[in-house]
Amino acid sequence: MLKWALIFLVISVVAGILGFSGISSAAGKIAKVLFVLALALFVLFLVLAFAITGAVL
Repeated sequence: MLKWALIFLVISVVAGILGFSGISSAAGKIAKVLFVLALALFVLFLVLAFAITGAVL
């Protein structure tokens, strides 16, 4: 998922440089959503791993 976020980030930057502001904005928003989703899943799996193993933070 982070791979797709980076791809959309690159698309956003390239589109912004070329002057396609609408495409740049949309790709940037998609990249942000994918990054936040990946971060949320990471935190969720981290909490589950600690809960299952019984480890203390």
